[in-house]
Amino acid sequence: MRLTILGGGGFRVPLVYGALLRDRAAGRVTHVTLYDVDAARLGAVARVLAEQADGVADAPEVTVTTDLDDALRGTDFVFSAIRVGGLEGRAADERVALAEGVLGQETVGAGGIAYGLRTVPVAVDIARRVAALAPDAWVINFTNPAGLVTEAMSRVLGDRVIGICDSPVGLGRRVARVLGVDPDRAWFDYVGLNHLGWLRGLWAGGRDQLPRLFADPELLGSFEEGKLFGPEWLRSIGAVPNEYLHYYYFNREAVRAYQGAERTRGAYLRDQQAGFYAELAGGGGGGGSALGAWNRTLADREATYMAANRDAAGVGERDDEDLGSGGYEQVALALMRAVARDESATLILNVRNRTTLAVLDADAVIEVPCLVDANGAHPVSVEPLPYHAVGLVTAVKAVERAVLAAAGSGSREDAVRAFALHPLVDSVAVARRLLDAYTDVHPGLAYLRN
Repeated sequence: MRLTILGGGGFRVPLVYGALLRDRAAGRVTHVTLYDVDAARLGAVARVLAEQADGVADAPEVTVTTDLDDALRGTDFVFSAIRVGGLEGRAADERVALAEGVLGQETVGAGGIAYGLRTVPVAVDIARRVAALAPDAWVINFTNPAGLVTEAMSRVLGDRVIGICDSPVGLGRRVARVLGVDPDRAWFDYVGLNHLGWLRGLWAGGRDQLPRLFADPELLGSFEEGKLFGPEWLRSIGAVPNEYLHYYYFNREAVRAYQGAERTRGAYLRDQQAGFYAELAGGGGGGGSALGAWNRTLADREATYMAANRDAAGVGERDDEDLGSGGYEQVALALMRAVARDESATLILNVRNRTTLAVLDADAVIEVPCLVDANGAHPVSVEPLPYHAVGLVTAVKAVERAVLAAAGSGSREDAVRAFALHPLVDSVAVARRLLDAYTDVHPGLAYLRN
């Protein structure tokens, strides 16, 4: 089985390859093609993967290319993890928004809109190339903003594109851990949009275990989300929100923390990864080891994740037991296994709504538990959203639709509407200034100047 990774020079590619190395079942991936527009980054990541594969029998063969069509021909799965504009673009997204006093996070608020406006046209072009060159391939999308980009690609590929994210899985595993529940035997009642969802139940042993968590303030405040939001607020809404909802529920505090930080998250990662790739370009690494350099950089990256939000909440550094993410590479591997081998699996994924949430239309991409088999991912029925969640979900979906309209039409009016409708942008005048500033700093947004 052949896998193509778009954004193959990306820092987290070794996580995916590591998961493939551990997969010894029949029908596994035997060939990986890394595609990227940056040949130097491709070379660096290929060095890390070669060290990972050293001594592993029948390790998947790795090839690299800067030719998209070559990367797609003959592939069975496409894993899309591109970053249009690079980390320099992310840093600029954050900087422009903060100058207007609004949030500039990568996927949330003004920064997420700017990123989406840059990324959607590229993602749609990729979807068209997949449809032309590998029409039977399945696309697994991790490119952010993941829900928005998956919806854009689904207009070309239909249900053959499925979005993944590690946030819901990480949340579910942390809650299961403090409740003493095996997460692999639990059912997570999770629903929303990407980076805008709520865990409403955790079923194990024939009953919902979440009420037990809400009844114990000490337990409720003992894990990452409990510390970020506080037990009182979690009990008030009767659910455990995805960590990204901290930007909504504590927006003033988050903006203030970002403005007071020495560097934004994007600027930090830009500098950190520039150092990593420069070290490998010079032939360096921990004792000459590219894999050693990558491991050290990854550990620091995970430890500093959402540091500004934790500062705003006054909860300090992350606990060691909260450091593990949901493992997006494990989600991707489980999804590929289920489709390729027709092994039934239940995963939280980004898929078209169909009739799952009555407040959204059938083509809206949502994030919910899905049953996966050889025919793809099928969203399960869920209880209706409470009104407070309906308001956020429908408002943000309206923003996503405006982004898609702007990306398709090149209309400045559509782009301004996307910024102005977002719950975290408080003025149409601010929306117009944001668009002007973003088009000034991002050449890829020149199509929106008219």
